[in-house]
Amino acid sequence: MSKDYAVLPSGDRAFTVRFGDKIDPAVNDRVASLAESLARKPIDGVIEFVPTYAALLVIISPERLSLKRAISAVSRRVKRLSDSSSLTANSSSTVELPVCYGGKYGEDIQFVADHAGLTTDEVIRVHTEPVYRVYMLGFMPGFPYLGGLDERIETPRLETPRAVIPAGSVGIGGKQTGVYPLASPGGWRLIGRTPVKLYDSARANPVLLKAGDFVKFKPVAAEEFIRMGGEA
Repeated sequence: MSKDYAVLPSGDRAFTVRFGDKIDPAVNDRVASLAESLARKPIDGVIEFVPTYAALLVIISPERLSLKRAISAVSRRVKRLSDSSSLTANSSSTVELPVCYGGKYGEDIQFVADHAGLTTDEVIRVHTEPVYRVYMLGFMPGFPYLGGLDERIETPRLETPRAVIPAGSVGIGGKQTGVYPLASPGGWRLIGRTPVKLYDSARANPVLLKAGDFVKFKPVAAEEFIRMGGEA
């Protein structure tokens, strides 16, 4: 069993269990495994936990559980985690997202292609080949930070962010790719749009993806995008 982790204070009712300091699948596996353990067998007094790339924030109710006891209980869970446990696209949920690439739905795809020295069709092929890991959610409700972007299409962000990006927009920001669940400002290069709602307040569980899931993008034509509920 590995003991290479640190417990760091995060105020008077929270602490962080940190497994590393880099974006790495093995490190993220341990974060996801601890989160799964706490979800499967809750600790009374732990009211919330938030996975990130390399750490898990644990929030407690101090009226029900002291920080000292919470840290001790969670540390015991960490020590029981198997070093060999890892997420795969077969063992976790894989969500397929149809995407209409280019045109008015992905106005930066030509820039990405020029930056990479590829055609736009090649950018689409390269972007849709991987199965992406959802490392964490952040920025806004349901925004997935995805790992696995091919380095050939890594592209710098916009120098000046856009004031409004439509919901469902698929973008590239540096070494990462992601999907904007809601209309918002943003500085990532837009290459396409999905009709799938990653956040919907009318659903029982408003957020479609969770940390530890996997995403596969599938290219669709504009007609199919509209038929599936995308904005004309």
